[in-house]
Amino acid sequence: MFKDKVVLVTGGSSGIGMATAILFAEKGADVAITYKSNKKGAENVVDQIKSMGRKSIKIKADLSKDEDAKKAVKSVIKEFKKLDIVINNAGRYIDGDEWNLKSETWIKSIKQNLISVISVSKYATEFFEKQGSGIIVNVASKHGISGHTDSISYGAAKAGVINVTHQSYSKLLSSFGGRANSVSPGAVNTGYWLTAPREELEARLARNPNHKLLETEDVVKKIVFLCSDEARGINGQNFPIE
Repeated sequence: MFKDKVVLVTGGSSGIGMATAILFAEKGADVAITYKSNKKGAENVVDQIKSMGRKSIKIKADLSKDEDAKKAVKSVIKEFKKLDIVINNAGRYIDGDEWNLKSETWIKSIKQNLISVISVSKYATEFFEKQGSGIIVNVASKHGISGHTDSISYGAAKAGVINVTHQSYSKLLSSFGGRANSVSPGAVNTGYWLTAPREELEARLARNPNHKLLETEDVVKKIVFLCSDEARGINGQNFPIE
């Protein structure tokens, strides 16, 4: 399905990012991943992809910094001579993201969850325009749609991800044959929810339609589908996943 395509997955050393990178490789793609501090996890992902006969590299980057976002995109192009797909997955919830915290915490959250997406997409789009093609899928969140008082800046950042995907990058990329979409999963059985306080987890499950956490494959399959030829007519859309 993705034979000889080159995919960049940010935050690819664990969780959704890791599963996304591996599924793309299983379907024939060469895959680059970024990681911030989980070097061991990144090495494990790269080794798994190479064991499938595909090419893979890891790139250490703090994507909230513009220069690191630029380095990540440039490193992929230098290694593979092209870039076809970008999955902006990097980002995280900051503990205690309450409505009454200091603005410094909100700024940090917005940099990690929104600025990183804008920066990577900026440099990818520059290359996509020259190449005449390119696909972006951004991982947002249900909080970007509904919001919550205990994730105020995270929700605001993810709402920003949805907005720039639909109002900016989908239009930019479609002008030369590319496209951009986003997915907005609810609580997934990875990352924060593996260590969340029991009371918070139980309250979250009570609000879910099936009273269970999503599995990573529920999200990853949708991401990969949106990059496939079957989804070539889908652009500028956000897909909630519950």
